[in-house]
Amino acid sequence: MRSARTKAIAALAMLPMLAACENSATAFMIEGSQHALILVREKPYFWQGTVNQAVIASRLPHCQNRVPIHPDGTELTPMEVFEAGERLWALHQGRRWYLVGTDKCQVQDWDNAAGSAPGPALGTFRFKDGVATFIPAGR
Repeated sequence: MRSARTKAIAALAMLPMLAACENSATAFMIEGSQHALILVREKPYFWQGTVNQAVIASRLPHCQNRVPIHPDGTELTPMEVFEAGERLWALHQGRRWYLVGTDKCQVQDWDNAAGSAPGPALGTFRFKDGVATFIPAGR
């Protein structure tokens, strides 16, 4: 049988591996908690070099849809949020652009050939104190 000390050492050895995993979600609230864009990041295994990402477009009770987007590195690449129209937002992360509509809760890649923002900046999803957070523009 293993001693309690051996079990404790094994548990402590596993901590760095568990700490290297990520499972987070942070929201840009549009109109209270019922209308939001949510960035979800999941890294279930410490050996993965990337983090799976999804965007949830939510306008309850009308719709809610989780759509996988391109993976990111383990350090969150800031994702800017821009107003793009009526119930429409543009997300910009690295070289990638996405359009998110909450009329029907759709998310899609966007080939923004111009590379410029379609409207005012509303904020950015980024790490703050090691936690994925939405930071409104101007802060």
